[in-house]
Amino acid sequence: MSSWIRTHLCGDLSLKEVGKSVCLNGWVNRYRNLGGVLFVDLRDRNGLVQVVFNPVDHPELFKTAETIRNEFVIMVKGRVEKRPEQMINTDLATGEVEVYAEDLLIINPAKTPPIYVDDRANVDETLRLRYRYLDLRRPEMQKNFALRHRVTKLIRDFLDQKGFWEIETPMLTRSTPEGARDFLVPSRVNPGKFYALPQSPQLFKQLLMVSGMEKYFQIVRCFRDEDLRADRQPEFTQIDLEMSFVDREMILNLLEEMLAFLFKEVKGIVLPRPFPRMDYQKAMNRYGSDKPDTRFGLELVDLSSLVADSDFTVFRKTVAEGGKVVALTAPGCGGYSRRELDELPKVAAKYGAKGLAYLALTGGKVKSAISKFFTSDQLERIVRQMQANDGDLIVIIADQDSKQALTAMGALRLEFAHRLGLIPEKQYNPLWVLNFPLLEFDHEEERLVAVHHPFTSPLPEESELLDTDPLAVRANSYDLVLNGMELGGGSIRIHQRAVQEKVFKVLGLSTELAHDKFGFLLEAFDYGTPPHGGIALGLDRLVMILAGASSLREVIAFPKTTSATCLLTMAPSKVDRKQLQELHFDPDNYRKEEK
Repeated sequence: MSSWIRTHLCGDLSLKEVGKSVCLNGWVNRYRNLGGVLFVDLRDRNGLVQVVFNPVDHPELFKTAETIRNEFVIMVKGRVEKRPEQMINTDLATGEVEVYAEDLLIINPAKTPPIYVDDRANVDETLRLRYRYLDLRRPEMQKNFALRHRVTKLIRDFLDQKGFWEIETPMLTRSTPEGARDFLVPSRVNPGKFYALPQSPQLFKQLLMVSGMEKYFQIVRCFRDEDLRADRQPEFTQIDLEMSFVDREMILNLLEEMLAFLFKEVKGIVLPRPFPRMDYQKAMNRYGSDKPDTRFGLELVDLSSLVADSDFTVFRKTVAEGGKVVALTAPGCGGYSRRELDELPKVAAKYGAKGLAYLALTGGKVKSAISKFFTSDQLERIVRQMQANDGDLIVIIADQDSKQALTAMGALRLEFAHRLGLIPEKQYNPLWVLNFPLLEFDHEEERLVAVHHPFTSPLPEESELLDTDPLAVRANSYDLVLNGMELGGGSIRIHQRAVQEKVFKVLGLSTELAHDKFGFLLEAFDYGTPPHGGIALGLDRLVMILAGASSLREVIAFPKTTSATCLLTMAPSKVDRKQLQELHFDPDNYRKEEK
């Protein structure tokens, strides 16, 4: 086999190699037997090159070559020749040359693949995930993972130059109430006890700051047991970093520099700096989202004051009870059919909206089932406030829960943007969203919960409100948003034990529970803790955006489905009785519960 070690990669051959003898290894991408001559497109990770088998020069070799098929693994020795001018393939990097085969070794045959191993066909995603090892051979996928490798290397080099140390943190830790559900791992040597897979290295990176590491980063796997979607997976990769003796401005500047560096190196795009900044409440009021896509308009308008004294009971009552009436203008949609209009409430209902109202401007008139509840002056003021023109459609949502009204209208804003083709391609709009609420009320649990996590510091000027009006306190936090997608978030952390204990108390954690779950962190704060802060960016999301992909599954080697299953390995799976016994589970009870 040593004599068959390849001398060149398939995609590297060019006119410079003409006349040279080469040895190539790879997969048969395509073969064409034209009777007199056999052409094989040989593929490796680097690209394709055409190999020619001629029966006149090598009759026995030709007979062997006739047996190969797509995806056979072969080794070829031959001579590089320039293609005739009329045969040059300008769509191929190696299209000016071809290899005249002189010897062939078939390493492994292959069955007919259940999916196409090229980018020509639109293959069902279920099949792609079931045969992922074949799907990953496709040039598009290999390009995505070459990009992912390059991005991670650039990040490591950038942070190294900024004085960061890469430090690993444990994968087996304890379960702590940080937000999402934990994935639990039973301990064999500690019966009845469990590890938890980390949702993030949050506590450990804070402890590293207590330890004097000052600048830490890690490209780390994180695990969250939550409902999935196109841009969410149960296990994902995070660019995690933390710094001591910093303020918010220093962290924002560092991240802007890193993101601008990545876009310049990877895509040749210059992101203007500084990135725009927007207060959380302003983002919600204008766009109905805390991660707004600012590449297009369609901004929301608050109509509460204009409809507070109308005869339409729903609007009047909503405003009187402290709710909000919000609207947006959909240009050119005033002539929507009943079917098109009926689709809109379904979109809004997914985000809690109980209904929609419409004002259609057609023929110089306002047409609506609710127009009779408004005077002509009121309708005119609404149209003027909405900056609507003839042919436009005004969509209105009213809800006593102001956040729910805004969120539902934000979803409709995106729906109209897609319908009307308003989202420009190849445009990148980064945005910092600042000053989120520190806390919010969870109606299901009937208690206050942390919006980010319980270690986020309140804005210094509002920390005293924790005792009197905790819901009014804003966090010293920041989210980095790109084209309507949250790339990551962070905050300046609490570094004083008294403040941390106060936040735990406001969250309803008893002293005993706080010490049970977080005693090691509170104790660490007693031994000299520097002010510190950091951020975590989703590497998968970042690569997805840079690759122009529509799903995280396009940039994760072996992803899960939306039901958190792996179609390749069929995980999760049942385990046998012996394994359960070793983990101190009662197999009989386990089977009963399973039934």
